[in-house]
Amino acid sequence: MIQAFFLSLGQLLDGRVAMVFLKSLLITLVLFAGLGIGLYYGIHWAAARWLNGYSGPFADIAVIVLLLAAHWLLFRAIAIGVIGIFADEVVAAVEAKYYPGAHADARDVPFARSLAMGLGSGIRIILINLALSPIYIALLITGVGTAVAFFIVNSWLLGRDLGDMVAARHMKYRDLPRWRSRTSLRRFILGMFGTGILLIPVVALVGPVLGAAMATHAFHRGRRA
Repeated sequence: MIQAFFLSLGQLLDGRVAMVFLKSLLITLVLFAGLGIGLYYGIHWAAARWLNGYSGPFADIAVIVLLLAAHWLLFRAIAIGVIGIFADEVVAAVEAKYYPGAHADARDVPFARSLAMGLGSGIRIILINLALSPIYIALLITGVGTAVAFFIVNSWLLGRDLGDMVAARHMKYRDLPRWRSRTSLRRFILGMFGTGILLIPVVALVGPVLGAAMATHAFHRGRRA
């Protein structure tokens, strides 16, 4: 996986990969900004309605707290969802350079399926983390338990999504569950790398594209093993 990381890092300036990075980053930032604006006005409206017109410092503090929380979950969900839509372009670029035989045999993923996979990834991240939020809160008393649980859960989710982005080019949809069961450990390790990158400020911006490229190397090197 270390080699896959450096190979992927070296291809970030590839024209096709760089273009995916730019457009996915732009869409991600626009969506996240829209979310922030929506939260701001939504909380002020709720505060004005339920607190007899008072929506001053309390609402401002609530917005700040929610946006900080959103950075840990929603930014990641949006970023992975968006890259899921364009991942086929990144995977194709990596395959063309390093795995020409597999690239020749691959089939392009239809946009409708890429869109469904991207939306599914983002929604799955949000719903599963929200469902587990009581556990995260309960683990706060341990000091590090919440962070560890969050990291494990999101590594598993990210490994699944990144793996599917590549596998979709090389196998039928009905074959994915069996492939996932055979590659669960390798995909979890991939997810750990990707989640770690997404937790690093600034570097997280290239995380989704870097993860898609790493997943391509992991998929093809795993098939050779």
